[in-house]
Amino acid sequence: MTHPLPWHAIDTVLLDMDGTLIDLHFDNHLWLTLVPERYARLHGLTADEAKRRIDAHYGAVAGTLNWYCVDYWSETLGLDIRALKQEILEKIRWRPNVIPFLEALKAAGKQRILFTNAHPASLEVKVPRLGLDAHLDRIVSTHELGWSKESQRSWQALAARVAFDPTRTLFIDDSERILAASAEFGVAYQLGIRHPDSGNPPLTFTRFPALDDYADLLPLRL
Repeated sequence: MTHPLPWHAIDTVLLDMDGTLIDLHFDNHLWLTLVPERYARLHGLTADEAKRRIDAHYGAVAGTLNWYCVDYWSETLGLDIRALKQEILEKIRWRPNVIPFLEALKAAGKQRILFTNAHPASLEVKVPRLGLDAHLDRIVSTHELGWSKESQRSWQALAARVAFDPTRTLFIDDSERILAASAEFGVAYQLGIRHPDSGNPPLTFTRFPALDDYADLLPLRL
């Protein structure tokens, strides 16, 4: 980051989960490697044909709640996605220095809210695996609200459910499109994550500042 955050003007920090707090490698391995492998085996397809078919399914619902819905993909692909997740639990890991950052927010009196598109079935796996809830004040899945974070309706529903002032809120996410949706709603501060997947090259953000490591924010300059 080139500019420090104005922590004196921030009361609430909204945090994405996958790629922001948790290494996206788990999800990328699941959806881009394990699911195509099992789908090819189930339907007797080549790897390329399986990938082509799955990519078509992915593209058809990108940005909607179904994109993030474990039950939708289990039915659509004929695979037990919940069971596949259980096979790779060791890949569920924190991104670097997340816990020190969350604890610094707590010590500074900032409200810490997880705001995620992740399906409840994903939360049921990841929250206990990492003890995520112990480091947050509240967890909200968009599946409770009826719209994904890409939609302004989701932000409106969040504001109706959770007390926060958008003009004194920071939102951290690894998707520039979703950061833009938060800015459109009126959230004052946005921060991207350049390395959501530890196994992939960094992302480039053009509209918002982005972070390499939460250690870059510590200590908080209040």
